[in-house]
Amino acid sequence: MAEYTYDLLVIGSGPAGEGAAMSAVKAGLKVAIVERREMVGGNCAHKGTIPSKSLRHAVKQVIRYNTHALFRTIGDPQWVSFPKVLEAAAKVIPTQVEMLTTFYARNRVDIHVGEASFVDSKRVQVTLEDGAKEYINAKHVLIATGSRPYRPENVNFHHPRVYDSDTILGMQHTPRTMIIYGAGVIGCEYASIFAGLGVKVDLINSREQLLSFLDDEISDALSYHLRDGGVTVRHCEEYESVEADARSVTMHLQSGKRLHADALLWCNGRTGNTDRLGLDAIGLEANHRGQLDVSERYETNVEDVYAAGDVIGWPSLASASFDQGRACARGICGMTVRFVSDAPTGIYTLPEISSIGKTERELTDAKVPYEVGRAFFKNTARAQISGEDVGMLKLLFRIDTLEILGIHCFGAEASEIIHIGQAIMSQKGEANSIKFFVKNTFNYPTMAEAYRIAALDGLNRVNRV
Repeated sequence: MAEYTYDLLVIGSGPAGEGAAMSAVKAGLKVAIVERREMVGGNCAHKGTIPSKSLRHAVKQVIRYNTHALFRTIGDPQWVSFPKVLEAAAKVIPTQVEMLTTFYARNRVDIHVGEASFVDSKRVQVTLEDGAKEYINAKHVLIATGSRPYRPENVNFHHPRVYDSDTILGMQHTPRTMIIYGAGVIGCEYASIFAGLGVKVDLINSREQLLSFLDDEISDALSYHLRDGGVTVRHCEEYESVEADARSVTMHLQSGKRLHADALLWCNGRTGNTDRLGLDAIGLEANHRGQLDVSERYETNVEDVYAAGDVIGWPSLASASFDQGRACARGICGMTVRFVSDAPTGIYTLPEISSIGKTERELTDAKVPYEVGRAFFKNTARAQISGEDVGMLKLLFRIDTLEILGIHCFGAEASEIIHIGQAIMSQKGEANSIKFFVKNTFNYPTMAEAYRIAALDGLNRVNRV
């Protein structure tokens, strides 16, 4: 029976686990990771962020080829199957795994491959693939096991026409029609992807508006462009039951509607991966979605047991998870801890969306006097050159001080563009002002120039140019 001892044991090698392990080992702790897959990276690298965004990029390239006049001099528009774009997208995963494996090896972080479960709060059993067991003793344990798609019991996910956001990455045909149930971030992203391949998509939303946490104007833009791409968006609908046979899938909605399609993609929520951890052994309890409550230092209610990443719920972003892991490790090492609550939103629809700070609705409800500055991408030279002229940058700022209160971007490279504004918005006092964008010179032509245009638009509205 193998037995090991560490200062910190991290269960899970996704972004939260990676961030914690690297931060802790550089602070001088002896660190190990338990990962149930043979390859590190967690769901982010194998089932979520990396494969889905790589898939989106491949589809975007197909759309680019089929719609740009230049390529018509080469040949006719081409139909590309889902398995083909999936094959192209999958090539990035081994690169990510190799890079992460090198990081762990270089920093002397031990990796134990197997299923982890608690014996007590400082002792974890690891069951290996062959059934053998290892035991790991640790002063501190971080649960960073991530999440998986939520699966209701009355939907048969074993049927070959029924998928979730994990299993869709193994689909080996291209459906003509698809129902996507759940219009959250993942549902909207996959609706864009499949619509881009010419699949007729029904997107079922249980709410009145797509992604209601977004600024209303951005949400409206997303809704328009999904519909323009051939997606039928159905609001305020709940499923009643699902039937699947050899030829099709039928979804019965509570409203009485019946929808038929070649395939169903279920994207309605996620569940924390805590059910196999043996939490009962340490007196720790997850909520109904398998998620754990933590303090602002990422502590659970069990001493020296921590949790970070998707397993603690919102915001469930890879970027936030990485920072949560780092912050947790800092706390373990006796340093200050930043509770990650201000991560920018990155939504990889076609076109993509990113935002940070307050929305117009939030500012209006709070009675904050604000004004808006907008830059439409169609008015920027770089967007005209690249042909990606759909979208806009929107700055919300306080009327009297010009302090930036929110930034919202819709269009190509939105998740990159947002960080310029984020840097200014994070400054204190007079340094946080939309005047920064008119007092400093931007390269031309660039997408970043949209900040100057939006700032001038806003200053014009308050007569402060």
